[in-house]
Formats: sequence, C-alpha cells, structure tokens
Amino acid sequence: MPSDSALRIVWIYPDLLSTYGDQGNVLVLEQRAQRRGIATETIHVRSADPIPESGDVYLIGGGEDRPQILAAARLRKDGGLHRAIARGAAMLAVCAGYQIMGSTFGGEEGQPVDGIGLLDIDSSRGPARAVGELVAEVDAALDVPVLTGFENHMGVTRLGPGVKPLSKTIRGVGNGDGFEGCYAGHVVGTYLHGPALARNPGLADLLLSWRVGELAPLDDSRYEALRQERLATVLAS
Repeated sequence: MPSDSALRIVWIYPDLLSTYGDQGNVLVLEQRAQRRGIATETIHVRSADPIPESGDVYLIGGGEDRPQILAAARLRKDGGLHRAIARGAAMLAVCAGYQIMGSTFGGEEGQPVDGIGLLDIDSSRGPARAVGELVAEVDAALDVPVLTGFENHMGVTRLGPGVKPLSKTIRGVGNGDGFEGCYAGHVVGTYLHGPALARNPGLADLLLSWRVGELAPLDDSRYEALRQERLATVLAS
C-alpha cells in the first residue's frame, strides 16, 4: 500500500452475508488502523455491484444457505476478488464466507454447491450443528495469540495441501478435524464470529501488517486483561 494513500477496506455483500455482527470486523480494522495514524477508506459492496480490485483488505461474513449460494454464484461470475488477491490484497472470510472460498460447500439440502476456488478446501454438512464458544491455538508462524469466538454452523471443512490450518482447537468443533480455519498467503478463513476481530485484535493486526508492514504497538493492556478473564471462564465452564 503506498504510504500516501488510505488503507482500502472492502466489505463484500453486506446485503447477503452479515450475520452475528460480522460487520464489526470492518469497524475493528478501521479503528486499529486509525489509532496508528493510518487513514482508511471503507467500501461496502452490495451483491449487485462489481468487486473493486484495488482494495487492501477484503472482508466477507456469514449467512444463511440461500444468500450463501447466491453470493458464491455472483463472486464466481465477477472474478474481481481473485484478481485482487493475486495483486496482493489480504482477506478474512468468516463462516459461510469461509466455505464459499473453497471448491464446494453444502447447499440447502446438503447438495454440493460450487465455491469460488480461492482456497484449497471443500466443505459439506456435518452430522450435527456446532454451536458454542470456540478456543484455538494459532499456528506459531503467524504470531497471533490464542483465538476465541462463537461458532454456529453445520459445516465440515477439509483442507487440501494448498492451505495450512489457522489454529488447533482447544475447545469447540471448528473444521471438524481438530483444527479451526485455514490460511494461504494473505487469505484467512475461519468459523469464528464474535465478531472475530473484536475478540481477537491480534488477528486484525496480522491482516493490517500484511498490507502496511510493521505496525506501531497499541496499549491493549486493559482489553487483554478482560480477554484473558473471559478465556479462563470459557475454559473452566
């Protein structure tokens, strides 16, 4: 990202995929960038609009089956997201948005539906809904603290050789294989709501650093104390 321009945050299809407060991820990125003196520009892309290819960080949230299927079809037809990622943009895809990034996911009746093939994963319906708090230890290569969040999905996601697990589950279901989420390059997929970046500012900073480089530290001591208290309560329950 050029030093004289604003960080462009692109929120994809809020009219289709924006459940469980996932739009809060946008607000957290804006705040953590602005607290460091980084100007931001946020673009809300509705499902009838083309995906801009000049964004820095792209975000997509969760949703129900029909909106998920429609979003996947429109993203496949558009192609702009693939070009943006190929150009070096970062991305966070949550829940239904995470599944869309793969080759296939389960439709309304469990039938396979084509994703957009941005991540080497495929998803299907599991035997039971995963609902509740999730805690997971992040891949050490990413240097992000333990993740916490809320999951509510029926997906089982299988990772191919082109991606790495984002984290190892300590509590919760995640992908269904002992891991939660995945990443490849500057693209992260996760089942975590909460919203994810509000509960895990380290993950927000990772996305920012991928576009702006080394970040100035922020005083998160008060927030981190509350986060650790919540984490201890979840693990003890």
